[in-house]
Amino acid sequence: MNIPAEFDEIRPYEAEEMHQAFEDLINDRQFSAIMKGFAPWLPKGLRNGLLRLAFWGVKTPLDFQKRFMKPVVKYIIRKHTDGCTFDNKALASKPEERYTFVSNHRDIVLDSAFLDLLLVNAGYSTTVEIGIGDNLLIYPWIKRLVRLNKAFTVRRGLTAHEMMRSSQLMSRYIHFAVTQKRENIWIAQREGRAKDSSDHTQDSVLKMLAMGSSVEGCSPADSLRELNIVPLTISYEFDPCDYLKAQEFQQKRDNPAFKKSRQDDLDNMKTGILGYKGRVHYHCGTPINEWIDELKELPRNEFFAQLSLRIDREIHRGYRLYPCNYIALDELENTTAYQKHYTTEDKKRFEQYLAGQMDKIELPNKDEAYLRERLLTMYANPLRNYLLTQ
Repeated sequence: MNIPAEFDEIRPYEAEEMHQAFEDLINDRQFSAIMKGFAPWLPKGLRNGLLRLAFWGVKTPLDFQKRFMKPVVKYIIRKHTDGCTFDNKALASKPEERYTFVSNHRDIVLDSAFLDLLLVNAGYSTTVEIGIGDNLLIYPWIKRLVRLNKAFTVRRGLTAHEMMRSSQLMSRYIHFAVTQKRENIWIAQREGRAKDSSDHTQDSVLKMLAMGSSVEGCSPADSLRELNIVPLTISYEFDPCDYLKAQEFQQKRDNPAFKKSRQDDLDNMKTGILGYKGRVHYHCGTPINEWIDELKELPRNEFFAQLSLRIDREIHRGYRLYPCNYIALDELENTTAYQKHYTTEDKKRFEQYLAGQMDKIELPNKDEAYLRERLLTMYANPLRNYLLTQ
């Protein structure tokens, strides 16, 4: 396929670029050091030879995902979760369709990686291309690896003018990927994760998605209809990064100018991948094409505001709720209103979990009461949002 040159800086690799990109990856000094950590007894030449052998026959990013990433993700699910389930009944009647999954955000790496595996296991012919912020692509090997893995780049830290141009380019690429390349897309409903786990769609994300239609002058509703947007809910029983988020809350409370470092981002990625998550569930909501026409006559800004609220409602009603969500809300509200949803053993387990997460927080002026409240709020908010949809 002829890919417009304007997308070259942000798109995933194409088939003819895969071999060279893989060679550049395994010859990267930092990547080689990481691979050595997995098999320190193997000489570098033999290690690289085995990687090249494993790469034999890989021609596309989808091939790369199935050959290299699928076994890794299956291992993570087996080792670091109590199972990952998928409810795609809202999509089951149209397996040939391509979708743009607009999702709440729980993990920088795994949100889309789990979805890829679930789609493959459910019989879909392709996975998702994903948007990943360039703030995380801090080393050349990371950028090469994610482009091999069907990622396109989302630029961060731009001026207002640069942001507008970057958003237009990214939107045109997403429309091209869905309508011409026949790819699925995964994108978070907001920039960054909701630190308190109260998930709400940013109007700016939807405005960006509406920019890129190839049909000049079409309405925002018609532009978004091209993308076949599906609200997607990701539910973790336990968030392995919860203590890091609580810690950041206190750091920002005590010092409003506090900003995470690049190393902090890498530590979050590592903790999210290797930390215990309990049960994980993905739920596909009703595609917005089934109801977007109800909003299309609204003034532009109100259209996007109402669309965000409707997507939020789909995401919130799709939460898989666990005993910890009910326990957290009962404790915060000093009630037993939800005790029928958990047992004494559930409560004991959650208390032990919270104590262990609190112990991981290392701050010189550790505010125990505040940090515990932040952790409880993270687990109560999905339930709060779900209850508002009932």
